[in-house]
Amino acid sequence: MGQTIKALLQTRWGDDWLIGPSSQEFWQRLGELTPVFATYRESCGSHSSGVLIAEPEPLQFLTTCLAAWSEGCTVVLANSRWGDRERHQVQTLVNPKWDEQVGPKIKSYPCQVAAGQPGQILIPTGGSSGQIKLAVHSWNTLNASIEGFQSHFGVEAVQSYCVLPLFHVSGLMQALRVLASGGYLALQPYSDLKGGKRAALPSGGFLSLVPTQLQELLALGGELIPWLQSFRAVLLGGAPAWRSLLDQAQAAQIPVALTYGMTETAAQVATLLPEEFLAGHRSSGRPLPHVSLTILNDQGQPQRSRKPGKIVIRSNSLAQGYLPSAGAAIAANSLTTDDIGYFDDGGYLHIIGRSSTKIITGGENVFPEEIEAVLLATGWVSDACVVGLPCDRWGQQLCALVVMDSPMPLKDLPEQLRSLLAPYKLPKQWILVSSLPRTAQGKLSRPQALALALAQRILGMDCQNS
Repeated sequence: MGQTIKALLQTRWGDDWLIGPSSQEFWQRLGELTPVFATYRESCGSHSSGVLIAEPEPLQFLTTCLAAWSEGCTVVLANSRWGDRERHQVQTLVNPKWDEQVGPKIKSYPCQVAAGQPGQILIPTGGSSGQIKLAVHSWNTLNASIEGFQSHFGVEAVQSYCVLPLFHVSGLMQALRVLASGGYLALQPYSDLKGGKRAALPSGGFLSLVPTQLQELLALGGELIPWLQSFRAVLLGGAPAWRSLLDQAQAAQIPVALTYGMTETAAQVATLLPEEFLAGHRSSGRPLPHVSLTILNDQGQPQRSRKPGKIVIRSNSLAQGYLPSAGAAIAANSLTTDDIGYFDDGGYLHIIGRSSTKIITGGENVFPEEIEAVLLATGWVSDACVVGLPCDRWGQQLCALVVMDSPMPLKDLPEQLRSLLAPYKLPKQWILVSSLPRTAQGKLSRPQALALALAQRILGMDCQNS
């Protein structure tokens, strides 16, 4: 079972481990909050001692989370910026008492977690559906991911520069890797980094970004380029990265590490090493040491090299389940994902798309992620979402919703794609939008995009396939 989160905090107590926020203030707040949550848990008796944390300030969020978690509360992480729709979903899941804070001036609320166990931590995930689920983790599952990360990159003390939200697995895991390994954590809002403020992290650290953030930082250029070059790895995940962005990062000698993972797996389960990226590789890399990945066909049989199929993940970092029980089953340390991918002859994982987003048009299977990547790679489109519209002749017809910053007219865009995509992958309908709907985690909301496409006046050709 290894060390508990409580024992880990006692081991590192008083360490000067934070850059940006005050380490002294962190330990002081943690010392003040720990007895608050110990008293709360004792007062719950045999009832659920669930705590929902919706704190916007990063240092307070981190201390509150660790204090509640180390005292055996069942911790539920939440986005403080959720609107009424998201709050209603969470209300049905854990019934937080929004008018009853656990302690004074702490944005943490009593909640009821069905069958919750002491020391569980529930991390929100919504994917492209926008429907919030809570992945149930423990210190053991998260620590398995930490150890796999250290082994994959060959590092002991992890130094991390965190600009991602801590309620999300991609932010939380950065803090836990540092805490568990004895490293330093630079904690800063992304807006501050984009505005020119940079903290001094020891060399050889890790920076985690989503593709749009890397694009913005590369566009700013200047001193940011050598700064980005100084990291052991710039972990890139959360959404597919387009080819032109990756080529630009390689030309600038940015040590990008493309990752594949999810909330259910406690972050990445496959990662391309920076030296492989700089040599021209464009995959999601090889599985981490704590992970076994299998590609299965529709009959549930393992696929040969270069044959796509559903990705099955086996790992002791997998979540123990969902709240509510929904989506792919997680059982016996095995998760059958919705993702479609394949291994090449070198054992590198390539992601094609998601089974649930697959569009069937004229009998052909199309994955919208592939078309979106091509659109973004043209340089004329800054954001894109491809959906399937009902069509009597072809079953579904491809429709592209695009955000364009270039002066090129929308009507000229289809012609630019003819040499880049097979004819059946060319969208037949086009909609120009100012922005695309996204979930609270920043991912495309495909159901909302489809509703927008159905409701808006569509520009383009009649229902036909070439």
